[in-house]
Amino acid sequence: MSETSTGVVTVPHILVVDDDPDLRELLDEYLRNNDLRVTTVASGREMTSAFDRETIDLIVLDLRLPGEDGMQLARQLRERTSVPIVLLTGKADEADRVMGLELGADDYITKPFSPREVLARIRAVLRRYQVQTQAPSSSDDERRALRFAGWELNLRTRKLLAPDGRTLLLGNGEFNLLIAFCRTPQRVMSRDQLLSLSRLYDAEVYDRAIDVQISRLRRKIEADPSRPQIIVTERGAGYVFNAPVQTVY
Repeated sequence: MSETSTGVVTVPHILVVDDDPDLRELLDEYLRNNDLRVTTVASGREMTSAFDRETIDLIVLDLRLPGEDGMQLARQLRERTSVPIVLLTGKADEADRVMGLELGADDYITKPFSPREVLARIRAVLRRYQVQTQAPSSSDDERRALRFAGWELNLRTRKLLAPDGRTLLLGNGEFNLLIAFCRTPQRVMSRDQLLSLSRLYDAEVYDRAIDVQISRLRRKIEADPSRPQIIVTERGAGYVFNAPVQTVY
């Protein structure tokens, strides 16, 4: 549970998307018993309907829905919202896990799993998201936006304004990583430093998570992602955010 600025305690609302009725019932009961509000659906169409109808704080999405492309559903979700996404995948589906992270998912859980693991993963992602969206508490956090190479990152709306006027939504990992880069412009940063700064630590997360996030960011902000000019690789050392950053208050 979290508390709003008015003192009202809110219960996070979790949307579970899985075609297995037994699994939906299991997660529904377990998550509710652990102070979460839960809605369960069996298809992408029901997921969209629930998302349009309700305020959702996190989505647990099975990538193997019968007759549906789970990756396409994840892509559509990320295009329309920055709500955290946790994927359910099979043990042998490493390619799906990597692709899911590239599409903007925040974490994944492999089947079979225990409800306790699902709860722990959900809480970890919600904690990261809450830290990112907390109200500013110091003069350093009173910044309204960051500008670099013609781009503007709005820290309050979490949206990225392109030089040509387009507005791009960022996933949680992308947002945190871009903040980390903007705090350390024109300095070589190792993967471990970037992991720490962007709060991407999590047990069993794909061990090249930083590279995945950087690949996604490059596709959004680089004119030619295959020849990046803003996020530059320093071989054997890490990455450099090769642009001066202006702070807007």
